[in-house]
Amino acid sequence: MTATRRSATARESRELLIRAATELFAEQGFRRTTFADVAGRAGISRGSIPWHFGNKDGLLQAVIDEAVRSIATREGPEPVGIQAALSDALEIVRLPSTRLFITLLAEAVEPGSPIRGHYAQLHAALRDRLGSRIGEIDLPAGMTRDDFLTVVFGAVIGINQQWSVAPERVDLDRAFAALSLSAGRTAVPD
Repeated sequence: MTATRRSATARESRELLIRAATELFAEQGFRRTTFADVAGRAGISRGSIPWHFGNKDGLLQAVIDEAVRSIATREGPEPVGIQAALSDALEIVRLPSTRLFITLLAEAVEPGSPIRGHYAQLHAALRDRLGSRIGEIDLPAGMTRDDFLTVVFGAVIGINQQWSVAPERVDLDRAFAALSLSAGRTAVPD
């Protein structure tokens, strides 16, 4: 096997492991997912996980890095205000991989959680994307842009969480339309 082919095979294995870990972390959480689970889902030897990632924490970091990269490189329109930003957020919420965010959130808020820092990276990437899509806005006196993003992003996470738990009771389109209307009354695009 040539060095080029070995490199391609290693890259494929790594991608399969990251995809499998992403699915499993979303389905059953970080703590309950084992190397054997990931290897079985990926169809790859369990020994290749430490070879690629060192340990389970390294695997989680690779999953988060891939999620952040995916969010950062996601195509979308130029920022044109709150409605465009929330439409973009709605598209992200609908992605199957977004379930990972909710599952990790539940573990990240626990005291002493080993994944808190990893989740914070993911959270920052999502919040930055929302902020970049909103563009420049006028806010009421006493409200900073950071305050506004905190409230809007918190609402996006809350809507996602409710929809994940009870999709039959939460209409995503209506919930995001209500959020858009509420946020639009607070901030007026330049």
